[in-house]
Amino acid sequence: MASVSVNSGAAATEQGKLSSPSGLPVREIQGGYGVPFISPLRDRLDYYYFQGAEEYFRSRVARHGGATVLRVNMPPGPFLSDDSRVVALLDARSFRVLLDDSKVDKADTLDGTFMPSLALFGGHRPLAFLDAAEPRHAEIKRVVIGLAAARMHHVGPAFSAAFTAMFDAVEAGLDTSGPVEFNKLNMKHMLDFTSSALFGGTPPSKAMGNDAVTKAVKWLIFQLHPLASKVFKPWLLEDLLLHTFHLPPFMVRRDYADLTAYFADAAAAVLDDAEKNHPGIPRDELLHNLVFVAIFNAYGGFKIFLPHLVKWLARAGPELHARLADEVRAAVPTGGEITLTAVDRMPLVKSVVWEALRMNPPVEFQYGRARRDIVVESHDAAYEVRKGELLFGYQPLATRDERVFDRAGEFVPDRFVLASDDALRRRLLEHVVWSNGPETGTPAEGNKQCPGKDTVVAVGRLMVAKLFQRYDTFAADVKELPVEPVVTFTSLTRTGGHNSVRSPRA
Repeated sequence: MASVSVNSGAAATEQGKLSSPSGLPVREIQGGYGVPFISPLRDRLDYYYFQGAEEYFRSRVARHGGATVLRVNMPPGPFLSDDSRVVALLDARSFRVLLDDSKVDKADTLDGTFMPSLALFGGHRPLAFLDAAEPRHAEIKRVVIGLAAARMHHVGPAFSAAFTAMFDAVEAGLDTSGPVEFNKLNMKHMLDFTSSALFGGTPPSKAMGNDAVTKAVKWLIFQLHPLASKVFKPWLLEDLLLHTFHLPPFMVRRDYADLTAYFADAAAAVLDDAEKNHPGIPRDELLHNLVFVAIFNAYGGFKIFLPHLVKWLARAGPELHARLADEVRAAVPTGGEITLTAVDRMPLVKSVVWEALRMNPPVEFQYGRARRDIVVESHDAAYEVRKGELLFGYQPLATRDERVFDRAGEFVPDRFVLASDDALRRRLLEHVVWSNGPETGTPAEGNKQCPGKDTVVAVGRLMVAKLFQRYDTFAADVKELPVEPVVTFTSLTRTGGHNSVRSPRA
């Protein structure tokens, strides 16, 4: 297992050029940007339709002799992006520079080479678009970190209610109408979970009706449509409609107003407390930030992450299911409530969740602009990056780096159990970076690590534990799509092998 160090500060040579602090040869960054307008457009089509994201990067690595720091164009390109040029970091070691807030400025880089209209956020720049060095970043993140910590004990009960509702519906559907798509139920119930866990009170489905999910997803689409693909056919029409111009914000204004009104009521206690204890943040600005945290960060993340988690469990099959069931039932008596304390005593459950986050990080991209001239080190070479250049990391290649992880491209459910000692496990977890920071790190006011990191991990563990408290095994079909897989349950076997629920069409 190779030991991988973090990029350290570059040293200056006598000639004024930067050198590698690790003594690696400093090479010119390969690749290129081609002909303005034409090349970014062609690369967009490769990325979305002709190759797909992973092959887009792997083919360019192969083209340049295995180099994993390259100059490439990143979609969406014309006309949504004024500048498609990035320096791509495609291995675990070079990727780590994006987690170093002293080296990269992340102002307005959340979505990379384009920026959504601020009209989608009430005219404010949400926390995720602020750089860690901006004063407002610390003020708002302080509130969000405090909220996440204060509400952590609500996560278990709120998720239990959502899980029960989801799988009651799965069983009913299997019993009566055939295979049941998990994604639709996850999308419906996790919005209620997110709101209840963060704020309590009446959940969106009760306060706003069935339109709550539609409004939330529509708002997300209007932000992220330049990154979506294979949503509808023909692809040429999709490319024109989704990747060429911003969808006009006025088309979602009413939906966002309804969501904002709901959260103004649901989060009233948080807003009141912040007005008293954090008077530097205008109430309206904080409200729009809380909407963003609840729907974009939390709900949007669970919408992607949980289908991937269930996908890997489905593919692993009955042998892993039996091991997980044994572990869960040994830690929690039959009929007992699964708590966050209980799942912390389940090493295999914890490993499965970390491995799912390694294989499919909910956010695949990281961007940051070089604060100064720096040297970025890959495993075999170093590269000089100039101040102001946009750095891009494709996380699935970084977290599946064979120089860090054995069998890197495989889902190994007990990877973090089999690690021979705590030091090795910690070294591996340092490269599980889905949260815009290492899994061993802690979100803070002065960094860009996700303030809900611990909540996401906790929900993943609860999902696995509750699934195998209730069921011995299950089967599901999986259809891979660019953002999230579509998982369709075909059978569930209740604990003890009794009351097996199987689709009549399975």
